[in-house]
Amino acid sequence: MKPMARQPLRLLLAAVAAVAMLSFLLLLAPPPDALLSAFLSPSSPYAHRPKLLFLLAGQSNMAGRGALARPLPPPYLPHPRLLRLAASRRWVPAAPPLHADIDTHKTCGLGPAMPFAHRLLLLLHSDEVLGLVPCAVGGTRIWMWARGQPLYEAAIDRARAAVADGGGAIGAVLWFQGESDTIELDDARSYGAKMERLVADLRADLHLPNLLVIQVGLASGEGNYTDIVREAQKNINLPNVLLVDAMGLPLRDDQLHLSTEAQLQLGNMLAEAYLKFNSSRGSML
Repeated sequence: MKPMARQPLRLLLAAVAAVAMLSFLLLLAPPPDALLSAFLSPSSPYAHRPKLLFLLAGQSNMAGRGALARPLPPPYLPHPRLLRLAASRRWVPAAPPLHADIDTHKTCGLGPAMPFAHRLLLLLHSDEVLGLVPCAVGGTRIWMWARGQPLYEAAIDRARAAVADGGGAIGAVLWFQGESDTIELDDARSYGAKMERLVADLRADLHLPNLLVIQVGLASGEGNYTDIVREAQKNINLPNVLLVDAMGLPLRDDQLHLSTEAQLQLGNMLAEAYLKFNSSRGSML
């Protein structure tokens, strides 16, 4: 009977040894931040700055309110050829939530930009690096993005910094905004004119007269005038302004913000719109 009595003790000692070995291996492993930083280390083939840039602007659905599920879906994982411009105006590895240091008064989650970028990376040259420039802030109305307003001026400054730091070019502005303009009838009715003014000002101040702007048609609204804003979005009368309609995509329980599944779909839809636009002009990207 004595050998049988020792069996549980042997099992316990073996378990303790296994835990100790696992702890030792974890100590040797680099932390996640170190793994991400390795993308930009001098030895990395992608240590140079991004050459194709995308400005992310609007309100909460662009900043991202999709649930930060674990594990993250593959299109939200870091990629060695995908960077973002931090609030400090330094290029860092892109990882969600992209707007955590921009939309600082809200809890940010998953948005459409990461899946958008991952889709493009499949078609880019193997040495091409993308740069995302987050600027979106939740709860904002379109007048808050007018020239001279803090949000507009910050977006212009960040866009200029992104180009100056890496010598890259802005491929497009991804714009998802308007939910807050559905509350007041006057805001909804004036949305179209304000959006056209915004596009014109962006192009003038960035010295990009043909700048592509891809706007997202509202899937929801905070007020009763969503249809008026949506109609204004459809009727924007400017060249190189595309509309990707999010209506019908799944919403979270608040019936305002897109779900993670919806943000994934929207990112792919934005990528397809961008690729189709460039293909029609004889350029893949």
